[in-house]
Amino acid sequence: MVWAYTATMPRKLEWIENRNFQGYGCSQCNWKFKSANTLVGGSLDEMKQRYEIQRDKEFAAHVCVKLPKASRPKT
Repeated sequence: MVWAYTATMPRKLEWIENRNFQGYGCSQCNWKFKSANTLVGGSLDEMKQRYEIQRDKEFAAHVCVKLPKASRPKT
């Protein structure tokens, strides 16, 4: 069974740190933010603001989908 995010299931942007990824992701699914643009030019504050806007926009637009866990074979 595959399910998708609904408004009754609150999701939030959270910091994820593991061996393969360090950054922001969704609390309810496997979505991770990967900045597509190189943040150059302007001040550090401007680059940070552009990063946060892009991150928040992509998070709001993503659709949560969780795939079922594999079941163990019956023995």
